[in-house]
Amino acid sequence: MLIRNAAVAGSPHTDVRWRGGRITECTTGLRPLPGEDDLDARGGWLLPGLHDHHIHLRSLAAQAASVPLGPPHVRDFAAFAAALRRADAELPAGQWLRGIGYHDSVAGPLDRMALDRLIRDRPVRVQHRSGALWILNSRACQEILSNDCMVPGVERDPHGEANGRLWRLDSWLGTRVPPAAADPAPISALAAAAGVTGYTDATPGLAQNEIEAMARAVADGTIRQRVHCMAPPGVTDPGQPRFTLGPTKILLDDTVLPALPEFVARIRATHAADRPVAVHCVTHVQLILTTAALDEAGILAGDRIEHGAMVADDLMEWLRRSRVPVVTQPHFPVERAEQYAREVAAEEHRDLWRLGSLLAAGVDVAAGTDAPFGSADPWRVIRAAVERESLRERISLPAAVALFTGRADRPTVSRTIAPGEPADLTLLHVPPRDVTVPDRELVAATVVDGTPVHVAIG
Repeated sequence: MLIRNAAVAGSPHTDVRWRGGRITECTTGLRPLPGEDDLDARGGWLLPGLHDHHIHLRSLAAQAASVPLGPPHVRDFAAFAAALRRADAELPAGQWLRGIGYHDSVAGPLDRMALDRLIRDRPVRVQHRSGALWILNSRACQEILSNDCMVPGVERDPHGEANGRLWRLDSWLGTRVPPAAADPAPISALAAAAGVTGYTDATPGLAQNEIEAMARAVADGTIRQRVHCMAPPGVTDPGQPRFTLGPTKILLDDTVLPALPEFVARIRATHAADRPVAVHCVTHVQLILTTAALDEAGILAGDRIEHGAMVADDLMEWLRRSRVPVVTQPHFPVERAEQYAREVAAEEHRDLWRLGSLLAAGVDVAAGTDAPFGSADPWRVIRAAVERESLRERISLPAAVALFTGRADRPTVSRTIAPGEPADLTLLHVPPRDVTVPDRELVAATVVDGTPVHVAIG
């Protein structure tokens, strides 16, 4: 296939040809060969395909069969109760009700008793917007929790009874609850229309069978993008095309932080299995602990910080010097503005979701949507980065786009449009100078591994 008359940033070339899944020519003045497909870009901006460096594909796919129970859809108890009761009335008897996106600002901290007051006769599970917590009603607890269930993460009341709050037990819960309908094909098609050619799935603790199922979905075309999947050290690569294994996700929680020696030992064991670590850091203490542990354990190429929601000035030099990248979510200050205004002390706002200041300090930065815990549209992330309220954290459009054009295994190393490179491409309708408001409607065509997966241009 051939794309002609494109604007390729940083290059005099306007024409790109590929055969199979690899680019073969980049020059000017190419003409279609007999039988070759030909796309006239008409001056549109041609980019290395956008790669979402932090997403949760299974949870995003399950969202379609779930009830939104938090902002912006639901903002108070009345709306919360109405949404639950409406879903209860529409579901067959006995079927699990799955709610998502809940935040305490809606109706306060939930437990099984709070849910029982609304729905008692069907199992209900509600996921907190953080992704760290599931809340079950009593009927759900009866179905999956035995009296002697002592799984770490099952919160209990002062009498030792499970109160319905399950911390960091997403995978465990998934083995005991009937799965929600989770067809990834629609979300993959939407992503293709937004120019996304690859994902890094950041779901922690996936089992071998779960990873093999995802790899099959990639191989059979249900998921059109490439997938780089975080996985524990014991998981083996399924060996499917367009599917690779990535670092091991490590979740940190301030209430149960590991001791430094324990954390160092875990990182060393992961590195010994030739697997980098991707450490979830959303507080100051989590980032401090992670930097100390990596200093002692040693840094392996591919180690990374997920989110970096709070970064103090005194850690900027460590991040710059270590070259451990921060994979962040620039849209969260917009999507969660009300929450942060209410919950984050004014003196800490300077450290909250840094972006421009990280780049200015020489820190390696990439971005992911964290969908479904944030919008799955990378252009909303790019727009948020360009239009950040704080001038100190605002960045240019090329810098914002570059957050999504890194390599899967090295997210801050930019991919290029050059012979020998994979034919993963995103074409916009307009040249770079005309992109004033970043938007998914700008995407004219998306190519993954040499195959067009979205075309909106003649």
